[in-house]
Amino acid sequence: MREVEVWLVPGSQAMYGDRILAAVKDHAEEIGRALDSSAAIPVRVVTKPVMVSAESIREICIDASRTPQCIGVIAWMHTFSPAKLWIAGLQALRKPMLHLHTQYNRDLPWGEIDMDFMNLNQSAHGDREFGFMETRLRIARKTVVGHWQDPDVAERIGTWARAAMGLHEGRNLKVARFGDNMRQVAVTEGDKVEAQIQLGLEVNTWPVNELADAVAASDEAAVDRELEAVLDEYRVVPDLLPGAPRHDALRDALRIQVGLESLLESGGFSAFTDSFEDLGALPQLPGLAVQRLMAKGYGFGGEGDWKTAVLVRLLKVMSEGLPGGTSFMEDYTYHLAAEDPRALGAHMLEVCPSITEDKPSCEIHPLWIGGKPDPVRLVFNATPGPAVGIGMLDLGTRFRFVLDELDVVPPLDDLPKLPVARAVWKPRPDMKTAAECWLSAGGPHHMALSTALRREHLEDFAEMAGIELAAIGADTRARDFRNELRWNQVYFHLAMGV
Repeated sequence: MREVEVWLVPGSQAMYGDRILAAVKDHAEEIGRALDSSAAIPVRVVTKPVMVSAESIREICIDASRTPQCIGVIAWMHTFSPAKLWIAGLQALRKPMLHLHTQYNRDLPWGEIDMDFMNLNQSAHGDREFGFMETRLRIARKTVVGHWQDPDVAERIGTWARAAMGLHEGRNLKVARFGDNMRQVAVTEGDKVEAQIQLGLEVNTWPVNELADAVAASDEAAVDRELEAVLDEYRVVPDLLPGAPRHDALRDALRIQVGLESLLESGGFSAFTDSFEDLGALPQLPGLAVQRLMAKGYGFGGEGDWKTAVLVRLLKVMSEGLPGGTSFMEDYTYHLAAEDPRALGAHMLEVCPSITEDKPSCEIHPLWIGGKPDPVRLVFNATPGPAVGIGMLDLGTRFRFVLDELDVVPPLDDLPKLPVARAVWKPRPDMKTAAECWLSAGGPHHMALSTALRREHLEDFAEMAGIELAAIGADTRARDFRNELRWNQVYFHLAMGV
């Protein structure tokens, strides 16, 4: 993330004279250095010159829009900056914006305040002038209020920067689909053209036997290296160890990983899908391969679900460096006991080990789906803690994100007969309300589960992308949530125009 940057752009006006503008420049650079050195902000913060004219503002906004490593702009008015100066620039800006409402001094020097002090320290109303123009121009932005040295200010800027990194990744993301989505399934369908228009990502399909050919041509030395890593990183069951009866199945799984990764790297793909209904000449359903590639940062969606593959990749990019992980996940079955309901999430094979702190077990079991020999997979429980689950659906005229705040919890008992990776969680505010709201919003059965990110990261991302976010959390009430969906329907219909 330190390879990209956000620009701190301070605003003022020429009428204050050189002495005041020099102080604005010095203060902005000090603030920029502090933000750049904050551990809470994962990207670089670069301070730009003080903006005092419409021409310079327009130029800096155009420059930000065309500079690849710039992923967003932080605007701050140290003094009053007449908002008409900002019209052309804001209309030209194509990068996310954060409005920082702060001031250089934390405390007022009450006994020393004079008109020089008042002329210099005008953020309280300079930012209001700027905020009006943002609203008048309908600029999507995040507003952060507080002193620049306060930890929560840096935390919120860092959250926004991670969302901006997600949007930046989306605009450069390529998704490879090996086969189509599962037959007769509705929610995994979607408008790939509209996704490219709105998020910038490319989604295209490749024949599964092109993947099978790459697997067959896998470099055995690379397979050997992956085998060494597997033996080191996981608890491998005896049947899969070198020389054991089923070791060849483990090597087949690793050949899939090596061949698949080579195809993804050669095509510049950061996310992919497969389908158990279209395996071609593959030796087994990709399980271990998918899990290990997700752990490396790739996005994945099962059964051709490219929308979830996109989300998994974006959330992995946004959460880089944070504790926890992100995985493809399916809301599989419920424990509906009145006193302690919870959900059991899993999938056939493909759950990312980044969401566990335990050492996964590498095992082989029958699947009875896909018509191939038994696949190898990692088996583990997700580590307890707060999480978010987010799904993406196509409503025909637009996309919607549905998010639920979750608490991952331990299973109530061992699961010796369930040989897949899994996560057990309690949705907020409670099982019944969360499930009712998710269904009311049309939420999909696949989602990206992240134990690294929080709701605010996804709220910021949705705002930047111009996509509705229907969020379910501790304060959600089903009736209010349904009304919110109705209001959103009207808002987004009008916002899209005719």
